[in-house]
Amino acid sequence: MTASLIRPRIGLLGTGPWAAGTQAPALAAHPGVDFAGVWGRRPEAAAALAAAHGTTPYDDVDTLFAACDAVAIALPPDVQAPLAVRAAEAGCHLLLDKPLATTVTGAREVVRAAEKAGVASVIFCTLRFATGTTEWIAEQAAADGWFTAHARWLGALYSPGADSPYAASPWRGEKGALWDVGPHALSVLLPVLGDVTSTTAAAGLGDTAHLVLRHTSGATSTVTLSLSAPAASAGATVELRGRAGVAELPAWGGGTESFGAAVDALLHAVRTGESHPCDAAFGLRLTEILAEAESQLRR
Repeated sequence: MTASLIRPRIGLLGTGPWAAGTQAPALAAHPGVDFAGVWGRRPEAAAALAAAHGTTPYDDVDTLFAACDAVAIALPPDVQAPLAVRAAEAGCHLLLDKPLATTVTGAREVVRAAEKAGVASVIFCTLRFATGTTEWIAEQAAADGWFTAHARWLGALYSPGADSPYAASPWRGEKGALWDVGPHALSVLLPVLGDVTSTTAAAGLGDTAHLVLRHTSGATSTVTLSLSAPAASAGATVELRGRAGVAELPAWGGGTESFGAAVDALLHAVRTGESHPCDAAFGLRLTEILAEAESQLRR
């Protein structure tokens, strides 16, 4: 990012609902970056998204890498991972989506490529960047004596009558809530209770997954994840219990504002050389935990 340190050039990979509704508007509105261009697997969608935000569409992803200091990626995880490796090799810093990959090998290759190229990375786990939850997580992580926690992330994506553009996502249909919303829950629990030392997983109705986790602090947590919950019961919460009493995750702001904060975090990591707590290595750790849970669910 040396060549354009004052206003770094950031390109976007992806043209789906998340790219169009969150990442592209955030990049276009960010005062500290130039939104340098859009690449997608469907050139016509890339052209339309680029036109909507006054930037350049690219048919060739390597040409976009050459025109950028950093890239933001809004693609399915196992499409994201190899492209992130290529971007890092081209010298681009990485603003990645969760999950980093759905295989440990794929996630590890991204970490190795970023380390070898010396590029910064940030994984966009929304709750770690959203107004309200960012501060809350830091406060709970600074407190001692947590005894247990319970996280529930229940979506109605696949419930009768649901109308969401994300329901058409092939990778979500294949991998389910464990991989789609599991990273959200883990991104809150790990900084507060410590890394996971053991995982037990059990399946529920639809794509519902139940996890019991032991953490390095000695505390245990339970996690319930689903994209097929009845609409009337959908919702997300994290509750902590310990010596300080009960603490519940507050409401958080919209994705565009949160993504803007993730851009700020990447710029800070680039300019200071300090790794962000939500970097590619953290994304690898989430992948390892989720892959272990998935293997148990399959058994």
